[in-house]
Amino acid sequence: MEDFLEIFTKVERSINDFVWGPIMLALLVGTGVFLTFRTGWVQVRWFGYIMRNTVGSLFSKKNQRDHGSNLSPFQAVTTALAGTVGTGNIAGVTGAIFIGGPGSVFWMWVSAFFGMCTKYSEIALAMKFRNTDARGVHKGGPMYYIENGLGRGWKWLAVVFALLGGVASFGIGNIAQSSEIAGALNGLFGLDPLVSGIILTVLVAIVILGGVKRIGQVTSLLVPFMSVFYVAAGVVVILMRITDVPGVFGAIFSSAFSFDAVGGGVFGYAIMVAMKNGFARGVFSNEAGLGSAPIAHAASSTENPAEQAIWGVFEVFFDTIVICSITALTVLLSGFELGAEALKTYASNGAAAVEAFNSILPGTLGGTIIQISLVFFALSTILSWSYYGERCWGYLSGDNRAVTGIYKIVFVLFCIVGATGSGQLMWNISDTLNGAMAIPNLIALLLLSGAVANITRSYFKNK
Repeated sequence: MEDFLEIFTKVERSINDFVWGPIMLALLVGTGVFLTFRTGWVQVRWFGYIMRNTVGSLFSKKNQRDHGSNLSPFQAVTTALAGTVGTGNIAGVTGAIFIGGPGSVFWMWVSAFFGMCTKYSEIALAMKFRNTDARGVHKGGPMYYIENGLGRGWKWLAVVFALLGGVASFGIGNIAQSSEIAGALNGLFGLDPLVSGIILTVLVAIVILGGVKRIGQVTSLLVPFMSVFYVAAGVVVILMRITDVPGVFGAIFSSAFSFDAVGGGVFGYAIMVAMKNGFARGVFSNEAGLGSAPIAHAASSTENPAEQAIWGVFEVFFDTIVICSITALTVLLSGFELGAEALKTYASNGAAAVEAFNSILPGTLGGTIIQISLVFFALSTILSWSYYGERCWGYLSGDNRAVTGIYKIVFVLFCIVGATGSGQLMWNISDTLNGAMAIPNLIALLLLSGAVANITRSYFKNK
């Protein structure tokens, strides 16, 4: 049995290396470049309009009134952001900088720039090809725009996506996040992981058993609070080292294009490492191209596809350009020695982030901020991914309520599995499945790029 598990683990690791390797990362970013040209550089030409009509319209009557069984545009984007803004924004970014150097931050920004258009395109297609049931509830996502947009002959690809997403929801959307929450609560209050798991299970059950409407209501309160909390703390940290900021930006740009050999490696190795880590962290953080966020956006009450899709541009901008950059600047301002060996001196990537904040803020205030942020980031991700998984299993079962009901119960119980530190192999498998979700989604995005271009031209022609 041990030999089988060892072989299985090696095979899984090899698949993961491909899924999150250079070829797939190039395909993810390359798709964003292609869609940017097809949409006429929508994230550049209409950036001001997009910001005014997304974050600038948060307090409009449209976002305040009740939308029946569906989500308001704001609730849809906060549900999507809940799944996007997670532990990767702190721990993941920290690890990328230690391994890839300051230059990885620049390539993370590049991936976000093109990812804005990828996310815009995903949401536009999810809105255009979504289904509406007899109760008027909207349901959509890659599995729907693959089948409805490409035709019944492509249903097999839609099934592949839904199966990958349904299984991945237990790992990346639950186990990994529950583990982070248990660790943070143990650091803050000395709480036993089992107790943390039970409390988390109850809280998650109360929310997700109430359906997508309740998830949207909770995330619309949780996401703004946790975002403002972390951004405010990050701004304070940056201001405390403001005189060092120009030097940090200089290091980011110079390191991004450094062709020096690193550690006796080949000439130009530094730029390759920075690019790989930057692209990987950007894609993993904002999830542009993975196909998860469009599932939440499709539940919006908005009728025009592009009107909801422009929230995707804001989503990637806020997740990567704002939140990830705050983490990156804090780590670089700390002045810590970087490198894979230096990272090994910390218990985890998150622990390295804690030390970076603590080195600038007085006492252990930085560590407290990180741990509180991790709790909220991870909790919001669990809530969002519960809906992603529900929709994937709903699609596979023909919206059989018994199937989706069983899924919710199992999903809730997995909070205890993650909190008590079990299921590491399940987490590794789900991480691979999460990345593999991008393959059917990217195929659909490229084949349906003409529909995205038409949606964009129609919406912006009179703007």
